[in-house]
Amino acid sequence: MIKELRKELKKFADPKKAKFLERYFKNGKGEYAEGDIFLGISVPVARRIAIKNSNISLKEVSYLLKSKIHEERFIALEILVHKFDKSDSDIEKENIYEFYLSNTAKINNWDLVDTSAEYILGDYLSNKDKSVLYNLAKSSNLWERRIAIISTFHFIKNNNFKDTLKISELLLKDKHDLIHKAVGWMLREVGKRDKNVLEDFLSKYYNQMPRTMLRYAIEKFPENIRKQYLKGEI
Repeated sequence: MIKELRKELKKFADPKKAKFLERYFKNGKGEYAEGDIFLGISVPVARRIAIKNSNISLKEVSYLLKSKIHEERFIALEILVHKFDKSDSDIEKENIYEFYLSNTAKINNWDLVDTSAEYILGDYLSNKDKSVLYNLAKSSNLWERRIAIISTFHFIKNNNFKDTLKISELLLKDKHDLIHKAVGWMLREVGKRDKNVLEDFLSKYYNQMPRTMLRYAIEKFPENIRKQYLKGEI
């Protein structure tokens, strides 16, 4: 099954697009995705291939996740999301959740996190203890910290903002731009649903927030209000 999947991937490979993706996802020396290999396959095509092969076993998914080819890891995660979403078994959902947590080292770029974290961790933890997300938020691993905050998108969509706000507090002093963007994005999503909640958070922390995080969080505010926040005049 894996051989057939890989054969199909090669059919859609685009060397020109691969070069663009290498720059876009920062795979150069010293960059966060150093050494990552790209085939140049579009997201819609990758998702179609994932759905077509979603009956593969978790063992086969693990082979894909170990790949140095970025699209293979992306497809592995899309298969996991599909399996989780379609399963009626609590045991199977728990197995996928545990599998995901045991493979965070392979979920090592922002698109891999964003296509999977809320749909697996967020969904699974919706009505459970969420301490695992707080542990991830304190991790030295950039991607685990991003998984922590992006997982809360599932809660946000259900108008539960508590964990997003608490994890955002934990990540206020994070040094990485990709965390600033993720936290700002989640705060903006909170604000779309309840502007007062976002404004209360900003009133406490906007002067401590990295510039990028603040810009993302207030993106939907009127321009004059955005300028006041950015000048520290609120």
